[in-house]
Order: sequence, then structure tokens, then C-alpha cells
Amino acid sequence: MKQITFYLDFISPYAYLAFEELPRALMGLSYGVRYKPVLFGAMLQHHGQLGPAEIAAKRDWTYRHVLWEAHARGIALDLPAKHPFNPLGLLRLAVATDTQGEPNRYVCETLFRHCWVGGADAADAGRLQELSQRLTPARDVQSDAVKAHLRSHTEEAIAAGAFGVPTLVVDGKVFWGLDALAMLRQYLEGNPWFDGPQWGAVTQLPVGVSRR
Repeated sequence: MKQITFYLDFISPYAYLAFEELPRALMGLSYGVRYKPVLFGAMLQHHGQLGPAEIAAKRDWTYRHVLWEAHARGIALDLPAKHPFNPLGLLRLAVATDTQGEPNRYVCETLFRHCWVGGADAADAGRLQELSQRLTPARDVQSDAVKAHLRSHTEEAIAAGAFGVPTLVVDGKVFWGLDALAMLRQYLEGNPWFDGPQWGAVTQLPVGVSRR
């Protein structure tokens, strides 16, 4: 059985949609999933990128696109009262629910829907406190161990080749984004294309011009 590592940040509507869509996208296949919260902002900083919500025109398009994707897929999605929001409290809570820092699907579902269903303020302190009481974390959310686990998940994801969320990794292969779920399915089904030369050859393509 293949093991998938799903790197996620609750700030991302695409991560939410991919999380909700995953069981349907991989229906009938045998696989396991390890959910690892990461700090998307740290990924952006590492790669020297702006987030989608930090570019005005892209921000507007992103919200329209995710609303459409949710509508087309039959997934409930309401934009939160404010976005982007600070996801750190949510990420630490998720990590704190498991001694290894890997929340189960119920925890991730609860936190994603807290952010993306209902249209409330995802970072509101009172709502976060209610979530903590509901999820009963196994560890102190503010502990050094929890903070270290979140940091190590993020560093692990970057080392694996992740540059955004959602990122799913299986057998060392990186699949990024909601629209990569169909490609992931083909890999898990054993499509021979993934054993051919094209997967690795793209890393050898010369850079023609650089703006840096």
C-alpha cells in the first residue's frame, strides 16, 4: 500500500479543496495518508515568493477560482471574514493533537471547515479557544515541542521539493496543487509514464533567461 504525505496549511483554500476532494479522486485505490501541517509563509520566504493573496489581481482571481471550483465539485466553501489570516494558532493546535505532530483526518477536517465554511474570522481568539476545547490536544499548543514539530514539518516539505500547498509526496515524487490529484491517481494506478525519462529530464532543461 502506497503512503502519501500531505503537506497542508489551513490558510490555503486550494489545500482545503484538495483535502475534501482526495477521497473521491483516489476512490477504489489502496493508500494511506499522513497529514503534516506546514507554515506556507515560511515556504514562500524560503523560495523568495509572494503569496497569491499578496498580488492584488491574483488575489481576486484566486477567490473567484476557488469559489468556482467548490461550486463545480459540490464542496461547501465560504470565504472567511478576512484573508489572508494568521494560521499559526490553527497549525500549532493541529500539531498538538498528536504526539508525533501528525493530526488525523478528523482534526484536519475540523480545522479546514473552521476556516472555509461559514464565513467567520478564522483567526478569532474565541473561536480558536472553542476549537481547542473540542479537539482536546494531547500537548500544550504553545510548547517548544509543538513549535519544533511544525518547524520540522515545514523544513521536511521544503527538502522534499515542496514550494506551496497542497503538496502530496509519494515515493519521493511531488504532486502540487488541487489539479494534480488526477496525475497522482495515475501514478498510484501504475501508469508507466512515471517510470519513463520525462519525469526526471525536466530538471536538466537549461534556463534561457533569469530576472534575478
